[in-house]
Amino acid sequence: MIGVIDYGMGNLGSVLKAFETLGLDAGLIRTPEEIDRAERLVLPGVGAFGRAMENLRERKLVKPLRRAVAARRPLLGICLGLQLLFESSEEHGLHEGLGVFPGKVRRLPNTVKIPHIGWNQLQIETETALLDGVPDRSYFYFVQSFYVEAGDPSLVLGTTDYGLTFASMAGDGVVFGVQFHPEKSQKHGLKILKNFGGLPC
Repeated sequence: MIGVIDYGMGNLGSVLKAFETLGLDAGLIRTPEEIDRAERLVLPGVGAFGRAMENLRERKLVKPLRRAVAARRPLLGICLGLQLLFESSEEHGLHEGLGVFPGKVRRLPNTVKIPHIGWNQLQIETETALLDGVPDRSYFYFVQSFYVEAGDPSLVLGTTDYGLTFASMAGDGVVFGVQFHPEKSQKHGLKILKNFGGLPC
């Protein structure tokens, strides 16, 4: 089963609906025990980084998430979920993240309209199973004010231009994160979710 983590800050309904459309078995999970049992995990997120980490800590979900990563179970972070995978964020002060990947979350430059809302292109930087069947420069739906500055360039699977070129997709072959919302990105977004559901456990 694909466990969609409910920690009080996610676009849960549309994520579940997307998996249902694809015929994939997915459901909400809320406890450490459920995280430990799930074959694949999705960490969605909408809102502020600091509050998200606070919610994860209060629900005692940080350690089981790190256990899942250490056990090499497939995990997909969506939007804020991508940012949480990194070491820290400067959103409303400095906040510690999950530290799965090296890097920081920074605010988009003031030279562009913030937040970045709407369709934008994904430039594929590294071929990965998650992007099988997704053409380069496909459009995806974004809602963000902050972006990931990856500490390891090899983690950057895709980039997007908005005031600067930022990592809009990162991963190591098992753990992935996307800055855009695949569940709102029509056929290409659904293809990414389908690919995630097919990753070996």
